Order: sequence, then C-alpha cells, then structure tokens
Amino acid sequence: MEVGVADPYTTNPGPIDGSVLYDQDKHVSTAVWEGQERGALRCHEHTSKLDQWTLTPKQIELVEKAGFGYLRSIPAISLDNPLISALVERWRRETNTFHLNVGEMTVTLKDVALLLGLAIDGEPVIGLTYTSCSSVCEKYLGRSPESGYTSGGMVKLSWLKEFFSRCPDDAPIEVIEQHTRAYLLYLVGSTIFSTTTGNKVPVMYLPLFENFVRCGQYAWGSAALSFLYRALGNASLRTQSTISGCLTLLQCWSYFHLNVGRPKLSLDMMHDRFPFVLRWKGKQSGPTANRDVVFYRKALDSLKPCDVEWLPYRNMDSMVIPDHIKSTLILGRSKTMLICFDKAERHLPNRCLRQYGMLQSIPDDVERWERKSRGVDGGVDLSGKMESELTEWMDRQLHIVDGDEGVDESEYMDWYMRITRKFIGRPISLSSEFQRTNAGLRDIAHIADTFSTKGLDPQQIESISRIRYIAHECLRDQISGPTIVTATPQTEHGKRIRGKERVRRKGGAGKRLRKDGVIQYNVVSEDEQTQFYGTTIEVGQLHLSHMDREMEHHAQLCTVENAVSSVHMLHADAENMHLCDTHLGVDQSELGYDDDENDDFNHDDLKQEADEEIKEEFSHMNSEQNIEELHAGNEIDQDLRPCDQIVIDDSQFCDVSHEINNATLSDDAGEVNHNHFVDPDEVDPQEFNPTEDFVNSQLSHVNDESELPSSAMAAIEVSQHSSIEPHGDISQKGDCSVAV
Repeated sequence: MEVGVADPYTTNPGPIDGSVLYDQDKHVSTAVWEGQERGALRCHEHTSKLDQWTLTPKQIELVEKAGFGYLRSIPAISLDNPLISALVERWRRETNTFHLNVGEMTVTLKDVALLLGLAIDGEPVIGLTYTSCSSVCEKYLGRSPESGYTSGGMVKLSWLKEFFSRCPDDAPIEVIEQHTRAYLLYLVGSTIFSTTTGNKVPVMYLPLFENFVRCGQYAWGSAALSFLYRALGNASLRTQSTISGCLTLLQCWSYFHLNVGRPKLSLDMMHDRFPFVLRWKGKQSGPTANRDVVFYRKALDSLKPCDVEWLPYRNMDSMVIPDHIKSTLILGRSKTMLICFDKAERHLPNRCLRQYGMLQSIPDDVERWERKSRGVDGGVDLSGKMESELTEWMDRQLHIVDGDEGVDESEYMDWYMRITRKFIGRPISLSSEFQRTNAGLRDIAHIADTFSTKGLDPQQIESISRIRYIAHECLRDQISGPTIVTATPQTEHGKRIRGKERVRRKGGAGKRLRKDGVIQYNVVSEDEQTQFYGTTIEVGQLHLSHMDREMEHHAQLCTVENAVSSVHMLHADAENMHLCDTHLGVDQSELGYDDDENDDFNHDDLKQEADEEIKEEFSHMNSEQNIEELHAGNEIDQDLRPCDQIVIDDSQFCDVSHEINNATLSDDAGEVNHNHFVDPDEVDPQEFNPTEDFVNSQLSHVNDESELPSSAMAAIEVSQHSSIEPHGDISQKGDCSVAV
C-alpha cells in the first residue's frame, strides 16, 4: 500500500492519543511492528467429531428443551486460521471491539442470536466451581472418569464420547438424561466453551444441565459471547499463540460483515436457513491457497468502506427467524455486562452503532473493569464474587443504546483516527526505514560538519558540536562499536585462518571517558585479565607528537599549529587486544593475524572504525577551539585520509630474534630504530617509503622500563620472538601474536 512520506502513520501507526488503547505495549500489534511475527494462531475448536454421536428422539427433545437445538444443527466448518489470526491482531480488549480503518466493529448479542440461534436473554450462566471431577460426574452422569481422563476440574472429551456417544434404545429415563447431559457437556466444550487445552471441558457446567427446562432459561448466547470476548482478548496479547472459544461464530461473522477472505457460495446454498451460520455450510469455492496472516493483515490494513457490510442481515429472510429469538433482538443494543462464570466482559454497542443502522457518534469513555478468575478452590459459588457484574446484567433492559440522527460522522472519524491503531503491518519495510533514517543521520552530520560557526557565541558553538557528536555517534554505532581484536597463529592444511574482529559495545573494558576534551580509554584491570596463550607486545603509552607546519616526509598532509591530543593506541588484555583510537591508517590486510578460535578478521570494518574515530576526535577538538583551529581540524580530517592507503609491504617485516630493549625515544629522534622490528639483513632500504618515515617520525615519548606497567614488563620479558611478520612467516610459525 502506497503511503506518502508526509503521512505521520508511516513511522507512528498510532494511537496518537493513548487514553483509550492504554495496553498498546502488551498488544500483538506492537510486536508485529517491531518485526516479531508469531504466525497463525492455533485455533481450538472440536466440532469434527460431533456427528459421531447418535441421539435418540428422546435425547433430541431434551437437547431442544435445554436451548441447544440450533447449536446442535450447526455443522463443522473448516477454520481459516490465518484469517482468524489477522482479526485477532485488530481486536482490542480495552473496548471489546475490532479497530479497523473504517471504525470500530464487534460481534454483538444480535450476531450471536442470528448466527447460532442461542438465547441472549435469561439467567446468567454462573454457578459452583470444582477442582475434581469424580463427585460431580458420578452425580450427573452416573459414573466417574478414571484419573487418566481428568485434569483438575476438567474431563477429556474423548472420555465423554467413549462412554456416552450411544444411548441404548431401551434405557430408562435416568440413563437417557445422563447420556444427554454428557452430550451437552461435549457440545459446549467443543464449540462455544472450547478451551486452549485442546481436548478438555470443565465439569462446572454439568449442574446447569440437571433440569433441562431450567437449563433452557439461561442466556447461553450471552455466555458464549463473553467467553469469545475473553478468548480474543487473551489471544491479542503478544505473548499468546493459541485461541479458543466459538471460532465458527467469529469466522462466519467476518464472512457476513467484511469482504476479506469471504468464500464464494454455491448456487444451491443461497436460500436462507436458520441459524444463519448454515449459509456457509458445505463446499465453498474460491481461492484460499497462499493466504497467510500477512495477506489478510494487508487486506484489513487497506480496508475501505465499500468492503464493509454494516447490515448484513437486512436482506435475509426474517420469516425463518423463530419468534422467541426475534423478540429478544432488542437486547443486541444493550450496554451491559456479559457473564460466563468468572468471565465477565463488557458489551458496548454504543461503539458500533452503524451495525444497527444508526450514525456513529463519539462514544463515552470505557470504564475499566477488573477481569476476575475463578481461582482454584472447589465448591465456590462465583455469585458472591460477581455482585456488581450480576447487577449490571439484571439491568440490561434499562441500557438500550440509541443513535442521534444529527450526528456528523466526520467528527467521529477525526477522533477515532487519533485514538486507534491505524496499521498492524508496516507500510514501509523495516529495511527501508533503516536506510532512510541512516541517510537522514548522514545529512545531519554533514550539515553539522560544514556549518560555519563564525560569529556564534560559545553556547551556540557547543550546540553545533553536540549535534555533530550525536549524529556521528549514531552513525558509528550502526556500523560497529569499539573494536577488540584477538589474534593467535594457526595453520591447518596449508590454509591460514585469520582472526575475527570482535566488537564490544558501550560499557566494559572498552568504555570511553571524555575528560577535558581528550578521549581516554579504560584498560582492563589485571583482575579481569585471563590467561593469554602466546607472546604479546604491550605498548603502554604511545603519543603522537606535535605536527610541524610543513611535513618533511609527507607532502599531502596539511599544516596544524595546535598539538594533536594524546591518543592511547593499543592496550592488550589477557584474551583480547583492544584497538583504541589512532590516527595511523594502516592497511590491515597486509598483516597476518592469527586467532585461537579460527575466526575471520574484518579489515574493511576496522579501517572504517579508525576513520570514524578520527572524525570524532577532531569534531570534539573543534568544539573547544577558535574558528581558525576548527578549519585546521577539518583540513587535518581531510588530509589524513590518504593515510588509509598506507600499505606495509611484507618485505618490510620479517623474523626477528632480537629481544626488545627497554629504550626511551626522545622528541629529537627522527625515526624509530628499525632494528627492533625488522631484520636488517632482509630489508632493502629502498623499499622504505616516505609515508613510513612520517609515521616513525611521529612516535615519541616511549616510557622507559620504570614507567611501563607491570603487565607490560612481564610481556616484554617473555617476548623473545615477537615481531610483525608477513603472511608467509606467520603461516609457518605458531608462537607469536602481535597487537596492532
């Protein structure tokens, strides 16, 4: 679906006003938006074996007295799990409605009465709870199940079908009633009260089937809707993967109201029968393959008013509706509490007035209510815990909602779009959003880098520097954090296995501290160091000296008058080599790295990390210096880039058997004594380039033996064969590792 860049819902799917959908963080739509797909829900409904029950005429008579005659006639309808899952993503338990782009919709009491033929008026379905099945089954069914068929206060459906699916023709009335109660328990347990356990039903319904005439006076349709509301609310949470309840009701409600996934009906099925679910009985034609949750999600995200049928039953034959059902349809507009034992849910038709042929106005705020559970105690009458809910149900006739003919629905839609969740799926993919955000950060960084601070006061300059710092930090973190390199030589079948770059994010040993404009790095303490296998050279403190106005050995570098801040180049801990901030660009691909873990070393990322550190160092230096120094810093940042191309030839480094002496290099030293690094017999002086001379000329103030840390001294004393070597030498030797 094409969405303009200016559309705020591209990055914020809503709600803009969170006063209504206050549980957004727990909702599955948040997880989907974050890229966490859970797939299609497991739908629990067990109608496939209902036709294996054989009922006698007397049993059918008792079932009709109990109020389940029409529910019994509903066939097993194949469930569309992806469609149901996509609908659940639009369900909000704060309002017990579907939040669609066209407005709120819900399954109402009227839908239950017309689709299932269940009573929506009568006594509330509530009673005692049970923690075991033996006594209640023995009393109402004449036998108790074995322990393998029970779980707490629940019994397996398979046990009911095994012992009660066929009643003897000559059975006495007591046995017929027992078999009929078992059938009713199986019927409600596999349809309107199906649970996520998959094959069990609570035995707490059995006492309500004791007297079949009295059973017919309960509002089973209201209880079925309460159960479905609760199941939808639970399944809408991001942590859930299953759904139960009367899913046949939910799916057929969608078929009637939404042109999404609706099957085409055969011609012989067009005549109306009651209940109206029978319209979708039998074989259905139409494409159903390759329709997953994403397919239906996109369809619901792009739903248009023309795809919605607000009054789907107006063209149905009203003559087929039984009078006792038709006379109670007014309760379909009752704003009341629906009750099914511990499951009390609000019925809010005032939020869906268009489903009753009325104009929709802005509804009242939903009063939050506590969703109660029945607990684990047996023999507890829930009526004592549900007094307020029962009172509201008793007053259901007093709360019939009406519409207002003078309502402007555009005001409702303006309000609705602020409080709803407009999209479930992303109009723009996560990868596209990341690329756009990254491009925006680069633009911000470029503007901040090139912004002229001439004439600005220190506070304004500080703000520009802060913007520059944040932008570069975000861009740097998207690539990699401070780098830690571990290298140990290994050779296997003639193949050299290179080291793998290790990235450590903020925190720990590589955490950087900013003090007085100088970047410092914390070194891993000796307590945190582990045994390092191999010989290392630990460089305690190497400082870059002052850059002269005219570089003698590198014509490409510009002039700088101020001193470059001290940079800690290398710190070696026991297991990892910490690559710190440095201004030396070295082509790492020319060096041999060996790792004890047979990993790969990423040279491109390492070089890019060094570039970013250089930029960051100069950006902070600029924020504390005058305008001329800012320009000088920018020139340095640009002219240092050729250093990235410095290549250390293999021929420059070879085996060294000399021991590194504890020496102090003074500021007057023009170059580093190469005898400490290379074998003079194997080095051609003509191969040294000006770039290398420049690098060596910048190294100074190497601390003497007394100034080196104890760990460095220990490492140097052991270092008998440490060197920087070309690929070939490293592949042959296996006893040296160099921190670069």
